[in-house]
Amino acid sequence: MSDETPICSAKGCRTDAVWVLAWNNPKIHTPERRKTWLACDEHREHLSQFLGVRGFLKDVVTLGQWRASEEAGPTAAG
Repeated sequence: MSDETPICSAKGCRTDAVWVLAWNNPKIHTPERRKTWLACDEHREHLSQFLGVRGFLKDVVTLGQWRASEEAGPTAAG
């Protein structure tokens, strides 16, 4: 992630992100691959449900937790 303030991935939302939704599409991604969407408090549940009903959602963590796991290296992330 860059040093810029990350914003929510919800369409049209420009609010600062607080959450990271880690997901993958098992039809096209290997099991360990994680793509991410960012969410503000308002959109976390909606985006989680969107990914969840498709079976894509793997984890929801705060942005701070995600950054800490990235800094610690691949073994800390999972």
